[in-house]
Formats: sequence, C-alpha cells, structure tokens
Amino acid sequence: MFTSVLMIEKALTSADVEFVTTLHGDEQVAFHVLLQPRGEQADRLLRAIDDVALGELDEAVREGETPEGEEAIGQGQRALEVSLVALRSSGNDAEGRLIEDHPLDALKSLVDEIQADEVIVLTDPHYVEEFFHRDWASRARHKVGVPVLKLFSHSKA
Repeated sequence: MFTSVLMIEKALTSADVEFVTTLHGDEQVAFHVLLQPRGEQADRLLRAIDDVALGELDEAVREGETPEGEEAIGQGQRALEVSLVALRSSGNDAEGRLIEDHPLDALKSLVDEIQADEVIVLTDPHYVEEFFHRDWASRARHKVGVPVLKLFSHSKA
C-alpha cells in the first residue's frame, strides 16, 4: 500500500478527493491528513495580498472576518472530519489530525513515523509565500526526505 501525507488548510471538495485519490491509478493509498486551519497559519496581510493577486477584492476586504483561535480550531476539526469521510468513501484508508503549531515539524515527524512514500500539499494559491519559496511545499522539499507534490485545491472555502 502506498502511504501519502496530505497537508490541507480546509475541507476537501469532491473534486479534490478525486484528484488526490486517482494520482496512483488503481493502487491502494493510505492517507494521513494534516490540517492547519487557515485562520491559524498566515497573517491577514499576506492572505489579503493573495486575494488581491487573484482579483478577489471582496475577499481581501473580508480577511478580518477569518476565524482565529478556538473558532478556527472548531472549524478546522469539522473540515478534517469531512475530508476523512470523503477519502474513506473513495475506498482509501484515511486518518488525520489538526496541527496548531509548526506545521513542517509535525509533517517531518509524521513522515518519519509512518515511513511515508510522499507528501501532497493541497492548498489555495499563496502567491507571496510561493514567490519567496516560503510556502509549505517549498519548505517541505528541504525537510522531509520524500517527494513533495504541490497541488491547488479546486475551490475557495
């Protein structure tokens, strides 16, 4: 069985599930999902700049409404549960957990613990972080010792 660590920041859509579950053809995949709620990972200014870069000015204005703290954790837990159910419904094994601090440290620990074959980072575009190679995928490539695939999610949350 192929083992993938899937890093996400919001609930997977049905298109996202199809996308990640078909990457290896008919091979069975065990997914270990790490979710860091969006309100906990990047500061509002960077998120607003990303929104402006995508031409989503209304979203940039609403960045101040993004949940923080306990509210973000609650929403993150629900997003994780939805994602795990969707992955399991597709016929794959899936387990997961929220990460609140140091996502790359949690990623490295999990990759080592389960001897993962790959890491898939599935997020919305984060142009500022990507430009400076500070996004999860760019940093993970130097840290985890397995292939890291960067994919963009299929819808905005």
